[in-house]
Amino acid sequence: MRGRRGDRMTTNIQEHMAINVCPGPIRPIRQISDYFPRLAPGPEGGGRGCGEAPAHLAPLALAPPAALLGPSTPEDGAEVDSYDSDDTTALGMLEFDLLYDQASCTLRCSILRAKGLKPMDFNGLADPYVKLHLLPGACKANKLKTKTQRNTLNPVWNEDLTYSGITGDDITHKVLRISVCDEDKLSHNEFIGEIRVPLRRLKPSQKKHFNICLERQVPLASPSSMSAALRGISCYLKELEQAEQGPGLLEERGRILLSLSYSSRRRGLLVGIVRCAHLAAMDVNGYSDPYVKTYLRPDVDKKSKHKTCVKKKTLNPEFNEEFFYEIELSTLATKTLEVTVWDYDIGKSNDFIGGVSLGPGARGEGRKHWSDCLQQPDAALERWHTLTSELPPAAGALPSA
Repeated sequence: MRGRRGDRMTTNIQEHMAINVCPGPIRPIRQISDYFPRLAPGPEGGGRGCGEAPAHLAPLALAPPAALLGPSTPEDGAEVDSYDSDDTTALGMLEFDLLYDQASCTLRCSILRAKGLKPMDFNGLADPYVKLHLLPGACKANKLKTKTQRNTLNPVWNEDLTYSGITGDDITHKVLRISVCDEDKLSHNEFIGEIRVPLRRLKPSQKKHFNICLERQVPLASPSSMSAALRGISCYLKELEQAEQGPGLLEERGRILLSLSYSSRRRGLLVGIVRCAHLAAMDVNGYSDPYVKTYLRPDVDKKSKHKTCVKKKTLNPEFNEEFFYEIELSTLATKTLEVTVWDYDIGKSNDFIGGVSLGPGARGEGRKHWSDCLQQPDAALERWHTLTSELPPAAGALPSA
């Protein structure tokens, strides 16, 4: 753009619509030429010099470092939002309730509604549904899912999803992952956003309401798409994480609800296999055909084995079966009850899902449940237990004196 000396220089539309590219909110500026010094008519010292910036707009290079790092701390009473508009309002909001019932060991998740979800389909809408996972744990075993709402960015579900067998220990260290996805019938479902809620934020028997912006989670690459070097690094990090968490850490395979009662009249132990929850899937269809076996160790005569019936194609079977062991109370104090869950397969060996042991040589809840049973004869005690990938090493042995 040229002009004679002394004439007012006009500004074209390109300069008016120029965009400031510094970090922070996108905003237009008056003239991009204000960033560059130019001589103006007048006596020396009266106009702007070559090295001066306009009074109303400082050059980008002279901006303080704090301006480049983001907005300053908001005033008292202002809502703090740690995500910009691209990561929050663009993904949408999710409203839900959480209630932990300590008496029944259940976690009820009420998925209410979502607002302003990100459009995922060509028609500018989406077919959203919600998935729940408890972390850490087997993702397929503890996944819960709502129904799909068609062609909407403001879906209303009003669905209750319940986790069973949630103990006080789970509340202290587990995290609930709530994901919103778009269902596609012709291709794979698409991820919209997620929310992660540490369960330690919940108080027993007190419903907590949430209305939170969805966050964008960067998915990890699958092992098949990794190079050999990345796979090696991934395995190293996994081993390092397990070493930091402790050498005795076992993989969770689900939960089982057991009932123990020593009958003084019948002089024996009554073991109730009530139900299982969130079992690991062992079949290609994403389910298992589970059944339960029990042993009273040590079993010299090998006559203590009991087995439930098989429940087809389920990860949350209900058995409601009882087994009786005729044994004196004094002798029972030296025994260990071994409970294992298996997946039934036709024509090949059955798959081991998980197990737990109860007795004086067990750990944690298994030892406490056994001790309470011996101290409270004729009382039926129901407790949830975590199934692990292998029985604890001390399952068949008594603790050393």
